[in-house]
Amino acid sequence: MKSRRDRHAVLGAALASAVVAAGTAGMAYALTAPAPAARPVSSSSAATPSLPAAGEGTVEPVVTESAIDYDALLGEAMADVPVGERARVSVAVLDLASGDGAVYGGGTAFDTASIVKVDILAALLLQAQDAGRELTATEKSQATAMIEYSDNASASALWEVIGGAEGLDAANERFGLTGTRGGADGSWGLTQTTSADQITLLEQVFGNDSLLDSEARAYVRGLMGGIAAGQHWGVSAVADGTAWELKNGWLPRTATGLWDINSIGRVTVDGREFLVAALSDGNVSQKTGITLVEAAAQAAVSVFAGSAAG
Repeated sequence: MKSRRDRHAVLGAALASAVVAAGTAGMAYALTAPAPAARPVSSSSAATPSLPAAGEGTVEPVVTESAIDYDALLGEAMADVPVGERARVSVAVLDLASGDGAVYGGGTAFDTASIVKVDILAALLLQAQDAGRELTATEKSQATAMIEYSDNASASALWEVIGGAEGLDAANERFGLTGTRGGADGSWGLTQTTSADQITLLEQVFGNDSLLDSEARAYVRGLMGGIAAGQHWGVSAVADGTAWELKNGWLPRTATGLWDINSIGRVTVDGREFLVAALSDGNVSQKTGITLVEAAAQAAVSVFAGSAAG
């Protein structure tokens, strides 16, 4: 399995040229085409050595390298996903077994809304580890309410505990997130992130190459598996039954009336585990945004799981 740094590099690869509509002004977001797939390479083209006296020739084997362009496959799958006229969407996926991943629209930043609550908890646990302490009873109660019920007051309280945006950014730098910045003036829901960064964060929770110890990772996973019934949507739509852990975020924007809808988590499909992050904004309603991120998650997993994702 590739290292976390290698897998993050895969997720950071850009897509085949794609444009996602966005903004009230009709602004387009162009994505860079990926590097072409590796071509087969042969052994050295040097002159063939002379035959030995016995007349037996020395034959050098031909070495071939093959690579699947998962970004391109995801781009093709996303071509079938309807995106609203004013909406933008980005999705990233990682196959935990192989370490292979794909990203669509990975260079585009989105407001996190409530998916940042996983990041807040991860930062809190990292700080607690550094201090050699356990979470307090109050912090545990707030963490449960923040993740399982998406309680905003609990998120605000823990945001202050970790040191706000500065504390979040410091933890994320250690986690390896490169495109995430904490929201200013206490506005944790306006933290900016990318789908690729969210996969990197999920690796801290669900991977073994993590700064968080096994107890901390199990704690976050447990909360993400206990999401309140009314929030069972998003990436969980791809999973087999209840084989998922997730956190969703939704935010109506007062200036435009449009919705930010995001979903991150781990799903199990036909026995295979995937980390998925689907981010969107500019949705005309919460319902259409949910439909969009679920379709994007299905497209992402289909790249690796084929028809199992549908």
